[in-house]
Amino acid sequence: MDGKSMTEGTPWKHILKFALPVLAGLTLQQLYNTVDTIIVGNFSGEAALSAVGTTVSFVFLFLSLATGFSAGNGVVVAQHYGAGNEKQVRANASTGILLMLGMGIVSTISALLVSRPAYTRLVSVPEEFLELTLQYFRIYALGLVFQFGYNIFSSILRAVGDSAATLYFLLIASVLNIILDLVFVAGFHWGVAGAAWATNIAQAASFVAAYIYMTRKYPVFRFRLKEFTWSTRLAKKTVVTGFPIALQMLLVSLGFTFIQRAVNGFGQAMTASFTVGQRIEMYIGLPCNAFQTTLATYTGQNVGAGKIDRVKKGTYQTVFMSLLLTLCISSLVWILAGNIIGLFGLSVQAAEYCSAHIKTVALINIVLSLYIPLFGVFQGTNHGVAATIAATAALTVRVLVTYLFRNSAMFGYTIIWWNGLFGFGTGFLISWCYYLSGKWRKNSSLTV
Repeated sequence: MDGKSMTEGTPWKHILKFALPVLAGLTLQQLYNTVDTIIVGNFSGEAALSAVGTTVSFVFLFLSLATGFSAGNGVVVAQHYGAGNEKQVRANASTGILLMLGMGIVSTISALLVSRPAYTRLVSVPEEFLELTLQYFRIYALGLVFQFGYNIFSSILRAVGDSAATLYFLLIASVLNIILDLVFVAGFHWGVAGAAWATNIAQAASFVAAYIYMTRKYPVFRFRLKEFTWSTRLAKKTVVTGFPIALQMLLVSLGFTFIQRAVNGFGQAMTASFTVGQRIEMYIGLPCNAFQTTLATYTGQNVGAGKIDRVKKGTYQTVFMSLLLTLCISSLVWILAGNIIGLFGLSVQAAEYCSAHIKTVALINIVLSLYIPLFGVFQGTNHGVAATIAATAALTVRVLVTYLFRNSAMFGYTIIWWNGLFGFGTGFLISWCYYLSGKWRKNSSLTV
C-alpha cells in the first residue's frame, strides 16, 4: 500500500494538507450545481429555476445514501490501513464497491417509482412547475449509479490518504457540466431536461476517471472482474459503520423536505429565492464539511494505529481552522451579496428575499463551523450515532420553529432563514457536551 498515513507528525499540518483538496473538491461540486442554477434561471425562467430548486431535498436524500454508506466503508478501510492490514483493506474495498453499485441501481428504480407521489403529496409542489420538477428529477435519477460509484471510489482513496485525487475527478465533472449546461440549456434550449442530462454525463465522467485512477495507481485496488469478492460479514460492517452517517444525512433531507414545503407556501418568488439562498449557504458550510471528512479519516487511521490520544489534539486544531475559513467566506458573502444575487436572474421580490436570506446565514453558519468537524471524530471512532443525534435534534428544531413562527408577527417568512440560529445552537450544545464527556473514546478500538 502506498497511500499517505496521518499517524505521525504534527496533526494540523496533516489535517490541513488533506482538507484543502477536499475543500477544493466540494467547492467544485457546488460550483457546477450553482452553474445549473444560474443558466436555468437566466435561460429558462423563474418557474424552471423553482423546479430545479424544489428537487434538492430528494436529490439530497439519494446523495445521503451514497455519501453515508461510502463514508462508512471508508472509515473501515482507513482503520485497516492504519493497522497495516492490506488483506482487509482489499477485501473491504471490494465488498464496498459491489454494495454501493447495487444500491445505486436500486435507488434509480425507487426514485422513478415514487417521484410523482413524493412531489405532489409530501412536498406540495405548485401545479405551475410540477411537471418541470418531475422531468428534471426523473432524468437525474437515471444517473444515480454513477453517483454511488463515484462516492465509493472517492471514500476508498481518502481512506488511504489520497484526498487530492478526488479534486481532479470533480474538476473534470465541473468543467464538463458547465460546458454541457451551456450547450443543452443555453444553446439547444432543452430547459430543465438539459440541466439534468448535463449533470448525469458529468457524473459518469467522474465515475470512470475515479475508477481508472484508483486501479492504476494502487495495486491493492486493482481488481479484475472475477477478483471482485463479496462478503456479507464485511458488507454488514460497512452498513453498521455507515448507517449513522447515512441516517444523519437522510434526516437532514427529510427535514429540508418539510422546510421546502413551508417555502413553497410563500409563493414562486420565495421558492426561487430559497433555491439561490441554499446554493450560497452551501458555500459557507464547505469548510466545516471538508474538515468533518478529514477528521473522520484522520481519526480512523489513528484508531487503527492505536494512537487515540493524537485525535484530541487534532480535533481542537481542526475546529479552529474550520472557524477561521468560515469567517473568511461569510465576510465575502456579506460584502458581495448584491453582486452574487445578480447572477441568477431573480425577480425584484425574489432578490429582496434572497439578500436577507444569505446575509443572515452568513452570520448563523459561524456556529455550524464550531461543531460539524466533531462529527468526523465520532464517525472515526465508531460513535457516528452521536453525530446523528446532534444533526437530528438540530434539524428537528429548525423544522419546528419554521412552522411555529412562519405566521408570527416577530418572524413571518424570515423564519425560513432564521431557523438556523435555533437549530445550529442545539447541535452545538449536544456535540460539544458529548465530545467533552469523553464517551467517544470508549469502544473505539479496531474490529476486523
